[in-house]
Amino acid sequence: MTSILKTIWQTLYPYGVFRTGRAVYLTFDDGPIPEVTPQVLEILARYDVKATFFMVGENIDKHPEVFRRVVEAGHTIGNHTYNHLKGWHTEYDEYMANVAKWEEAVRLNSKLEIRNSRLFRPPYGKATLKQRRALHMLGYQVIFWDILTRDYNQKRTPEAMLAQIKRQTRPGSIINFHDSLKSNQRMLAVLPKAIEWLQQEGYELKAL
Repeated sequence: MTSILKTIWQTLYPYGVFRTGRAVYLTFDDGPIPEVTPQVLEILARYDVKATFFMVGENIDKHPEVFRRVVEAGHTIGNHTYNHLKGWHTEYDEYMANVAKWEEAVRLNSKLEIRNSRLFRPPYGKATLKQRRALHMLGYQVIFWDILTRDYNQKRTPEAMLAQIKRQTRPGSIINFHDSLKSNQRMLAVLPKAIEWLQQEGYELKAL
């Protein structure tokens, strides 16, 4: 994302972060699920990398042991609503109640203190200005991305995703992956190669 495009997006989407700092931030949406998330954790551990997982509350309730593995590994978690709601098509009160329901799922399933759970990513990247403003007032940082790998698209190849990452990464980039069944093999194939390239290029990889 160029500085001009970044300015345009920030104007169109106040209360949203698209790029930040000097490091590069790997983020994963839609988990935790036992079929994919543990494999992501293994890859991250292999390269000694911390990341940010924007989790669906319903999946936290379904798979609390996977949720706790992410937390115990020292990664950051963020709110992705309880039911993966599309903000543009959801009434304000229902949306905010779903955000709160996610918080309750985390509280009920946590055994350790959660680091920085005041991060929020709107599912599909879609939330109204009123919703984003309310999240901001609740103390959330609304995190978008400047690199969307589209790993959920069956037509996308790992090679195409890696080329995109090489082409678009800048200091402060937030890279969007998904630890979901849709992305599964494509994401798992590109993730080690992306980490290796980022580290070779001298980028510091951090959790938000």
